[in-house]
Amino acid sequence: MAAALTVVIAPGPAPALDLRGPLDPDALEAALAALPPSTHTLHRHSATHHTLRLESGDCPAGALADLLTAPPPQTAAAADEAVPAAAARDDTAVLPAEHPLPAHGTASRGAGAGAGTTAAGAAGAAGAAGAFGVAGVASAGTATARAGAAAARAGRGRAAAVPPAGLPAAPRQREVLLDALTARSGAAPLHVEQLHWRWYGPLDTRRFRDAWRAVAAQEPVLRAAFAEHAADSAAAGPCVVVHPEAAPDPVRHPYGSADWHSLLVGERLRPFDLHRPGPLRIALLDEQAGPAGPTRVILTFHHALLDGWSVRLLLRSFYRAYLAAGRTRGGERRPDVRDHLDWLARQDDTAPRAYWARAVPPADSRTLPPTAAAAAVAARGDRPARTGPGRTGHGRARIRLTPGEAVRLREWAARHGAAESTALGAAWALLLHRGTGSGFRPSPVAFAVAASGRGITLRGAAGLPAPLQGPLPLHVRVDPSAPVVRLLADLAGATLGASSYEWVSHGQIHTWSGRGADSELTASLLAFDPPAGPPFHPGPPAAVEAELAEEGVHLGRPQAVDAYTALPISIRAHHDCEGGLVLTAVNDRTRIPDAEAEAALAQTALLLRELPADTDGTTPARQFLRLLAEAAGPATPTAPPAARGTGLVELRPAAHPGAGTVLLVPPPGATADCYAGVADAYRGPQALATVAPPADAAACLRALRPALAAGEPLLLGGHSGGGQLAYEIARRIGAHGWRPPPVAVAASARGLARTLRTAAPPTDGD
Repeated sequence: MAAALTVVIAPGPAPALDLRGPLDPDALEAALAALPPSTHTLHRHSATHHTLRLESGDCPAGALADLLTAPPPQTAAAADEAVPAAAARDDTAVLPAEHPLPAHGTASRGAGAGAGTTAAGAAGAAGAAGAFGVAGVASAGTATARAGAAAARAGRGRAAAVPPAGLPAAPRQREVLLDALTARSGAAPLHVEQLHWRWYGPLDTRRFRDAWRAVAAQEPVLRAAFAEHAADSAAAGPCVVVHPEAAPDPVRHPYGSADWHSLLVGERLRPFDLHRPGPLRIALLDEQAGPAGPTRVILTFHHALLDGWSVRLLLRSFYRAYLAAGRTRGGERRPDVRDHLDWLARQDDTAPRAYWARAVPPADSRTLPPTAAAAAVAARGDRPARTGPGRTGHGRARIRLTPGEAVRLREWAARHGAAESTALGAAWALLLHRGTGSGFRPSPVAFAVAASGRGITLRGAAGLPAPLQGPLPLHVRVDPSAPVVRLLADLAGATLGASSYEWVSHGQIHTWSGRGADSELTASLLAFDPPAGPPFHPGPPAAVEAELAEEGVHLGRPQAVDAYTALPISIRAHHDCEGGLVLTAVNDRTRIPDAEAEAALAQTALLLRELPADTDGTTPARQFLRLLAEAAGPATPTAPPAARGTGLVELRPAAHPGAGTVLLVPPPGATADCYAGVADAYRGPQALATVAPPADAAACLRALRPALAAGEPLLLGGHSGGGQLAYEIARRIGAHGWRPPPVAVAASARGLARTLRTAAPPTDGD
């Protein structure tokens, strides 16, 4: 029986397994008994077609599929021959019999046996599910809605009334979610930023909490979340919903109960559940006993729904509400996150497509700084501050230009019609040029810059708390023989052009470029925070600060902890309270070791100190390249950095665009050619692909990222043993807001090919 049976799973909170082939009840009960307890119902369509619904419990659907399809001790070829003809055709006759099965651990078997069984008729008629419309499989949407309602009744922290639908997430939001979905297993969460400062004077916890509740009632973004995907949803990807009630719940840690650094790191590493409203959480730590403080305040927020500018705006509303004993002022309605999503949906992309077709970085652009020796440091003997050893995870380094050096840089850039941020870009472009190995020949370089996203035609966008900030790719041709101020002017022009379409996401630009999924447009990000002082300072306005002072409250200057990104390296610049310019580098150690990131940061600081020496605007760029060579040693020609591949192994291309992708998940111990027979047996129009074994869920999800980004239909398949991993992949896809793909499991190549045909949608050729 086991060799003949094939399974297609419709993922969801109550998954349904479509069983094709002769079903042995004893073998089914044995498989169920080997797994955690659950309640399930068997619906019989014909002698060789059943639907098993897992109504409750923790039974892993993928593991169950592996057990049911595990082949007997015979060859795969023999297993192919053992499959009866009845299992190879689709049975359309549906018999009325339904078989509720007992929960695991009961001795009885059969209809209506044992407590904990589902009522007859609970399964209902089998319907379509997933992206490929599986015949005979329960609708995942109904199960999702039922589970959501049950969770709300159980009081699991969801709002009392969950909105039934939402607005499609912005392209930038989808890219943040894809980064989270495809991150390496065990890695620290990406796109999580922090802001912390000291609160001197009395802090009334209840008043503090009430003030944030008042802000949340006024600001929809604090009540926003991503909707769980429903099968009946027309959206191909994640949607944003605003819940009627939700608010940050500050947690106060008394003096001596927690270590400051551990609390900061712990808050950062604690993952956000983006399906629950609350992209901002707050922790308070009393630094000494007594009511007078000081108290450390930590705000931790996720870039999927908030950016740094948004938090500045929310803080200003909070301080006013705190002074008003937990009340906010009324006034004219300004746009919120829903208005921004609606505005994006109405944009015509004709003009940005045309612009980025011209402005996209060339494929031969250098995107990472050159490999540097660990001893490479800037002149004057200063080194970045290291933040811990290690070969995995992320590193962080910091360098500071003195207030005098910062003023010289700002004045030099201004004389040539540019900003400090453009000077930073020029220094980084020179550093990238050293990695081309072209000596003093002109070469293109490319990097991303952080755009605020608020220079758009949506009225009131500057005061909009929403995730508008995002990276935009820039490129420039560095000509060592030309004056360095020409490089400055070229970058200023490129920045101005890109800012016309700052609402466009990096992923959209990549799609429009026509470049392959393995071809990175950029590999580094530069961000320059606005200068200190109103309206950019993330503290309260002067009038509000004076009112707080009357109550004995004084606030320290907030400090940011930059988010980890999916890029190899990012550099953020900001001014400190003394006017110094602080540069912070965050590097992914799997792509740039700490020593190389520190050297790149030191060389960037060196250039920022020396660029103002070009007093008359005639100094050629090669003079600054020589300065780098003196500080870091002679440049060694190096090949362009290899792009991070998706890991996808294509077995057969799609017959036509939009046909979708079938990913065959390798089971444990599989060989690289384990699916060669399936590629010959299954001739559907979808692209057929796999991942080189051994593969985990993260590797498979990285391989699927281009298809998810494009919104293509997906189907997962695998030989027996790969079902558990395939179902975990489908579950994660659904948990991040995409339509969870069905999972097809069979023991043999021919059986799997037939199962894929069952799960795939009909085409014109069928």
